[in-house]
Amino acid sequence: MAEKRLPTRLLLEEKELPRNWYNMNAVLPEKHAPALHPGTLQPCTLEDYEGAFCTELAKQELNVTDEYIPIPEEIMDFYKMIRPSPLIRAYCLEKSLGTPAEIYYKFEGNNTSGSHKLNSAIAQAYYAKKQGLTSLTTETGAGQWGTALSMACAFLGMDLTVYMVKCSAEQKPFRKSVMETYGAKVIPSPSTTTEIGKKILAENPNTAGSLGCAVSEALEVATKTPNCKYVLGSVLDHVILHQSIIGQETKTALEKYGVEPDLLVSCIGGGSNFGGFIAPFIKDKINGKAKYEILAVEPKSCPSLTRGRYAYDFGDTGKMTPLLKMYTLGNGFMPSPNHAGGLRYHAMNPIVSKLYHDGYIKCTSVEQTSVFEAAVRFAKTEGILPAPESSHSIRVVIDEALKCKETGERKKIVFCLSGTGYFDIKAYTQYNDKTMTDYIPTDEDLEKGFATIPDIPQNK
Repeated sequence: MAEKRLPTRLLLEEKELPRNWYNMNAVLPEKHAPALHPGTLQPCTLEDYEGAFCTELAKQELNVTDEYIPIPEEIMDFYKMIRPSPLIRAYCLEKSLGTPAEIYYKFEGNNTSGSHKLNSAIAQAYYAKKQGLTSLTTETGAGQWGTALSMACAFLGMDLTVYMVKCSAEQKPFRKSVMETYGAKVIPSPSTTTEIGKKILAENPNTAGSLGCAVSEALEVATKTPNCKYVLGSVLDHVILHQSIIGQETKTALEKYGVEPDLLVSCIGGGSNFGGFIAPFIKDKINGKAKYEILAVEPKSCPSLTRGRYAYDFGDTGKMTPLLKMYTLGNGFMPSPNHAGGLRYHAMNPIVSKLYHDGYIKCTSVEQTSVFEAAVRFAKTEGILPAPESSHSIRVVIDEALKCKETGERKKIVFCLSGTGYFDIKAYTQYNDKTMTDYIPTDEDLEKGFATIPDIPQNK
């Protein structure tokens, strides 16, 4: 008897939407090290976090006990406009590869921001509005987070200032246009609008910028502006908490259609989409009940997990943030201006870092040209132009599927397609024109970044 063919789109109904966010911190067998106040080197308190963040977000950041955290009804109403997002069987890609493997992808680009970032943007803007704030500041790398937060702030009637990494602002001017359409003020970073921006430019006038620089500028403005707070799109635990809706929907759909995964794959920069994608799967992995492997994919140009150090470091170049125990290339590391802007961050989320350090997840790195080769193949077969960030996952998924072609293994591979690449035409043009190059930092390059990791007792 022929095997029953699954539908191409493994859809959920609105009533199957998760009603809670999933908190990985509650199931870690050993909690990750606490964030430290940069002045006292003592664990950060709620009061410390409230200096920059909304109170409710600070509470979520410190919550290591509640496995499930209810999603407010107002946020659920917003989610229903864009969720549940589809889990798609990549039949056409499978056919083009001639692989016996089954490939599934969770598509998060089905909204104007073009990525998963809206899941946390609306939550953070909601809590800010509820607290009575009137404006927010943030940074953005490739522009997905800035676009998403612009949408959320417009929806809730809040002002927003976005510091966009300089090279990304130059590569993707239309991202800036979309953010401004939603009412945001967009400033390429580093800039002359902040003291830290002026300092960075004085030291390196030709810098292409980094997420660390942009974080510093956004933080400085937030702390000096009345009725304003800072929000961010990755790295911290509460962001991954909000993104857990991705993994929960994925898990529900797989169970609904009887698919047991062998490999879960997602790209990784600061950890938001990866952490959200794996969140509900990690408990079984920790308890030894899961047979599947979990694989993160990062760029060789910014290899925080595969070549970084596990240490306390600042989350920004200006050394204004709390110290986080994480895999890091050093807060002063300046990544090359490659096209995967959302993955150009010097460090990794503390939960993800802890899971990697303890061996529950694996990580690999890939170079830019091979990523775009995979992206083009995916676009030609599946009809979606993927973001450069998401295409890191596609590269590894294709490689794994081709291995199955050699062995005959019918592995079930599930990955997160975290966003679309329609604002990345310059990058695709360079790939098509064969002018795209790869950059892999040398050990000497990395040592310069490592030298900026703070010399504190906890790092001895």
